[in-house]
Amino acid sequence: MIEKLLIICVFVGIIHMIETLAYSVRLAGLKTRKLVVALSLFNIIVIVSRTANMVQAPLTGKLGDAVHSKEDLPVLLHQLQTILLAASIGTIAGALLIPSFVSIFSRMISHLEVVGSVPKMMKNIASIHTLEKAKKHVKRPRWIMLSQLRIGGVPKRLLLLNLMATTIYTVGVLSTLYASTLEPTLSKSILMSSGLINGLAMITLAVFVDPQVAILTEKVMKGESTKQSMNKMVGTLVISRLCGTVCAQILLVPAALYIAWICKLIP
Repeated sequence: MIEKLLIICVFVGIIHMIETLAYSVRLAGLKTRKLVVALSLFNIIVIVSRTANMVQAPLTGKLGDAVHSKEDLPVLLHQLQTILLAASIGTIAGALLIPSFVSIFSRMISHLEVVGSVPKMMKNIASIHTLEKAKKHVKRPRWIMLSQLRIGGVPKRLLLLNLMATTIYTVGVLSTLYASTLEPTLSKSILMSSGLINGLAMITLAVFVDPQVAILTEKVMKGESTKQSMNKMVGTLVISRLCGTVCAQILLVPAALYIAWICKLIP
């Protein structure tokens, strides 16, 4: 069971690391002036996240299957809290990798334009010579970056919405899993509600968060705003995302109880 939990945590960490790095894709696009190419190329990296999610989802479900009585609930709760901790660690790892990611990803964008196709680019990148050259693009995050991340200039509502969406997305599936073990007779209806919960988070991101980031990106591209303002927005969004994963820890049990209560009310 410990090995299974460790595998789940690794996959969850990768998922949240990639989703954190997604904030910096626009920075690489602005750096190369190839924003559309950057967004398209990042979709390939997203495939890794989607694959990790497909693998970890049934494994996480198996944790719930191992609950046979009320005495097993504390063990499951501890496992779910450990998974949420992995989400926070993955977010921190993604934040620390942003400077290196922007530099390396910018090179990938330029390389893609030269070779003209993703398969050729991946083949060239996999060469030992290219991997050795990539070392010089690795950059350590500096404390001065944090000192520049003041909220001033970044809409507080945007950060709050990003925090809320991250919290809901992070805790949604896990809270429904825990709720299904609290109310075994309603387990099917509870588990089916996870899509609705995650859908709410996705709508919040798509309607309220992403357009604001896109607008600022366009202003920077047109010279109407500075790259520093974009850096600040990305940094504060990453911090609010990290706070969201921490809030997910706090809301795991209350959310499970609320979901179970709502499903009881459904006729």
